[in-house]
Amino acid sequence: MTKPNADTLAAAAKAAATKGPPPLHLWNPPFCGDIDMRIARDGTWFYLGTPIGRAPLVKLFSSILKREGDAYFLVTPVEKVGITVDDAPLLVIDFDVTGEGRTQSLTFTTKTEDVATLGPDHPLRVERDPATGEPSPYLLIRANLWALIDRKSFYRLVDLGCHEVHDGTKWFGLWSSGQFFPVIPSSELP
Repeated sequence: MTKPNADTLAAAAKAAATKGPPPLHLWNPPFCGDIDMRIARDGTWFYLGTPIGRAPLVKLFSSILKREGDAYFLVTPVEKVGITVDDAPLLVIDFDVTGEGRTQSLTFTTKTEDVATLGPDHPLRVERDPATGEPSPYLLIRANLWALIDRKSFYRLVDLGCHEVHDGTKWFGLWSSGQFFPVIPSSELP
């Protein structure tokens, strides 16, 4: 057996990087039961109660994460196992802005290195805690998987917000990809 040279290894790495996500929508293996794996609200993955400290392993697991109804699964072509998700399965940790005002685009990066630009295919939703009114913003990343936007990123987003009339009501929100995304009714701001 011959040892692969550096060019062969580089080509293989490039092919793997550009291959894209696995075709989870085509995989429907039998359910094999639940495992003791949990994703905490802060994006930390746990196995048997212990945090998984290897980022590449977490990234691999997140690439085979699937949501069906309100349940989450890790799926391969031959098996499907259930896991627990405390809030959202993904966590936005940063974003970049190109342009400004109505022509800006907001591109978000998750803790597991997913990248999505706020727009029609990746909308924003904001839920408010009924007791405190505190907002929790989420971005749709892929295939019914939402990411909670971390606090520091949300504060930066607020600096980019503006007031617009949306569906007959004045809202504070964000522009991205030529679309306005309402965050909170303007009347509810101090």
